[in-house]
Amino acid sequence: MKTLRYRIQFNDRVGIVLDVSKAVSLKNINIISLQVLPNNMYLEIEAVPEKHSQLLEKELAQIPEVNTVEKIDLMPHEEREQKVKAVLDSVSEGIIAIDKKGYITTFNPACEKILRYSAEEVMGRHVSEILSKNLPMLKALQDGRPYDNKEMILSTSRGRHHYLTTGRPIMDAQRRILGVVAAIKDMSQVRELVYSITQPSMITFDDIMYGSKEMAHVVELAKKVALSNTTVMIRGESGTGKELFARSIHMASPRREKPFVPLNCAALPESLLESELFGYADGAFTGAKKGGKQGLFEFANDGTLFLDEIGELSPHLQAKLLRVLQDGKVRRIGGSSEISVNVRIIAATNRNLEEMMQRGDFREDLYYRLNVFPISIPPLRERPEDIPLLAQHLVEKFARRMGKRVTGISSGAMEKLLKNKWAGNVRELENVIERAINLVDGETILPEHIILDHTSRSPAVYEQKENFSLDNVSTLKEAVAAAEQKALKDALQRYGTIRQAAKALGVSHTTVLNKIKKYNLINPGDR
Repeated sequence: MKTLRYRIQFNDRVGIVLDVSKAVSLKNINIISLQVLPNNMYLEIEAVPEKHSQLLEKELAQIPEVNTVEKIDLMPHEEREQKVKAVLDSVSEGIIAIDKKGYITTFNPACEKILRYSAEEVMGRHVSEILSKNLPMLKALQDGRPYDNKEMILSTSRGRHHYLTTGRPIMDAQRRILGVVAAIKDMSQVRELVYSITQPSMITFDDIMYGSKEMAHVVELAKKVALSNTTVMIRGESGTGKELFARSIHMASPRREKPFVPLNCAALPESLLESELFGYADGAFTGAKKGGKQGLFEFANDGTLFLDEIGELSPHLQAKLLRVLQDGKVRRIGGSSEISVNVRIIAATNRNLEEMMQRGDFREDLYYRLNVFPISIPPLRERPEDIPLLAQHLVEKFARRMGKRVTGISSGAMEKLLKNKWAGNVRELENVIERAINLVDGETILPEHIILDHTSRSPAVYEQKENFSLDNVSTLKEAVAAAEQKALKDALQRYGTIRQAAKALGVSHTTVLNKIKKYNLINPGDR
């Protein structure tokens, strides 16, 4: 129905609203709505011919204390509704509102996208009929309490929905609950938001310094596989730059705008590692975060999960990881539902997985799931032509960081670098150059500034110490235990930290922790 709308400005007096109403009704014109504000009256009437409307406008203007009469396009409440609708249509969060009986009154386009229902389908229907009877907004409707960032996983006729929701009750001046309005955000959007805030500076293939043919070949292979979603296994000794390659592969992949999530599988105890990887449901265990927690598989959805030191996974976690790789679904600890994930896996290890398989320490089926595209990074000692390039790059890096004017390395110092075996690879070279930058006073690193680390020894070295004796042991088991205990003591004393001792011994820091407890040794962290 077409209508006419007027704004009438007036000086306030008793009876002016009655006079306006009489002027309209005497012409047998129906009033659709009338809104009165201080010194302004808004009138909406049914449409009439032009000559009748002009006559009405003239009569309204002649009413005492009326100043102006003008046509308008929208009534104030219509203008407010249009503005609210524009806001609701433009926000990325879903907005859903219910009245005091639980019936849906607002359902914006973002909500349509997240919950896969159209507003036309749900308006006027009870929210429990559309979503669930156990919604936090229905609880808020009863107790009047707001809630923040509740994680919801719902299964409806339109599929599975995973989102965060925040809700507020709507109350009148007497604190009576009139309804609830809730904002919902798809979990994938939440992950992207978190990643955009916490994203570290990413590394590309341009950051990998090399000049050897061996490394050129490896980089070329990595660039090719980066373009696909193929699972990659990066092999190489400690310090060769496996994570550097993993990050470069991610940044050259179609997933570059999505999360890159690194996890060192040797850095956490098994129980904590499991909850980090797979997450846990509400009340899964004592001390669990209320509402549960998503795991790294969920956080890395549509992105890349980098599993460093994959050989350190326990048999239990190997089985769970295999299940995820096979089915593309994750089940949280203590949860009953499975969550679909689309994650690219890049694994890395310095262990001999083939030998571990023969011993039964690594699952064969998991090995073949991970070893789809193997990349082997050669150790630094096998590519000495890379040392000058890497050393110069590191000199510039550390000189800039320390505010020194060091610009180069003398031929004598370079010769010393080239003759070293580099058991710690590029990481060891970094330490040597940083050490030299601290020592140098001029612009050039000299041979005396190059202090090499000759203390990195294998467990066998400790077993061969002259002061080690087997006089007090009688069985092979006791001899092995004595040798192991001696190696641990020396490594802990020499390096001062569990991580450094573990690195020198070629085992994980968890293994060292367990051995300390076994032999009742002093933990360096307790000193």
